[in-house]
Amino acid sequence: MSAPFLPSPSDFPIAGLSHPRISPPMPDWITYLIELLALPEFGLSTVFVVSFISATLLPLGSEPAVFGLIKINPHLFWPAILVATAGNTAGGAVSWLMGLGTHKVVDRARGNHVDLRALQWLERFGPKACLMSWLPVVGDPLCAVAGWLKFPFWPCLAYMAIGKFARYLTMTAALLWFFPGTLHP
Repeated sequence: MSAPFLPSPSDFPIAGLSHPRISPPMPDWITYLIELLALPEFGLSTVFVVSFISATLLPLGSEPAVFGLIKINPHLFWPAILVATAGNTAGGAVSWLMGLGTHKVVDRARGNHVDLRALQWLERFGPKACLMSWLPVVGDPLCAVAGWLKFPFWPCLAYMAIGKFARYLTMTAALLWFFPGTLHP
């Protein structure tokens, strides 16, 4: 029978960590993924992923990642805004597709077309309603509702991109206005 993994004292570069029962090190792929998504080395990829995830129905805000990257690397202002817009718009597209898919599943399950009266006011605006996708709390579900209502995908995507770009530009500019100091000495 082999002994369980027992690290040597040299495995603990941080003072005070000397417990003999520590789990084995992380697999290489996890370490690589963490390094790939770490700020600032791969900051734009991190901004894209965080922006993408925050545009789904998961409660996550991407503005701190965008602001943090720009504070660390001010020369990445426009690339960060554009990458965040692209990631957030792609996440909105996924929400739109989820809404459309849900509608189709519900239609099949009920055997008829479903119309919800609460959504009729939204139908008046059509794809232009996706301009409001930048709003906190209601913006991300709005993309799913646009898919549910079977609004045309490409116009919705264009309006989402415009709204999300305006949000990132406004939010980041405001944060830089209120917190102008840089992190560099």
